[in-house]
Amino acid sequence: MSREYQGKRIVVYPNYIDSKKSRKMGRKISFADAVSNPKIEEIVRAAENLGLEPQVDESRYPREWWSTDKRVIVLKRDSKLNTLRLIAREIKRLREKY
Repeated sequence: MSREYQGKRIVVYPNYIDSKKSRKMGRKISFADAVSNPKIEEIVRAAENLGLEPQVDESRYPREWWSTDKRVIVLKRDSKLNTLRLIAREIKRLREKY
């Protein structure tokens, strides 16, 4: 991590890291890095394990306003894309555990 992002936060919608979604549907990271159908609870647990102090927010993803998915707000310790990749990798690791 070359820069310090003290106090800044980023929003993580499940679509951002969902391998079932296309880039057009909101996926931000590569298909290889993404996970299928990430749940809010998984994102929160992964962010906690990474020390990102997650907070669940009731706001829905604007492109899918009808969806019941919420969003998670986490500390920004690196670039947004790198943070999303780290969260997705941690979810994969947690899924392998169980």
